[in-house]
Amino acid sequence: MTVRFQRLLIISLSLVFFISAILLILFNSKKNLIFFYTPSEFLNSNIKINDNIRIGGFVKEKSLIKKNNEYFFIITDNNTFLNITYNGLLPDLFREGQGVVIEGNVLENNYINAKTVFAKHDENYIPASIKKQLEKNKFWKKEYE
Repeated sequence: MTVRFQRLLIISLSLVFFISAILLILFNSKKNLIFFYTPSEFLNSNIKINDNIRIGGFVKEKSLIKKNNEYFFIITDNNTFLNITYNGLLPDLFREGQGVVIEGNVLENNYINAKTVFAKHDENYIPASIKKQLEKNKFWKKEYE
């Protein structure tokens, strides 16, 4: 075997390996994707019962009900609404009128059992522990424009 043929063989084998790795990643990631829906898009889609889903919207005012460690609330996009049940602790930033993202399973047409609840915040949010540390180190400035 000549050196030129060895180089060609190594390059072609590495190219085949690289292309097959990319194809495996693409095909496997297609199965694990969970799309993000608004409540209106969810009701107009063809999602089946027990499918995993990710939905974002706002928590409707005066809709939060707590029984033991289970929460019931409604999320909306100001057009339609979805009833959400969640068993666990809600995030600190969770409140009515706030944006949330829900991951869970579809129970019925309008009902979702949430496994995870993410509360959204604006760009000015700073956790209290970080704010205290900044104030302690005198980096916190109160006169922001």
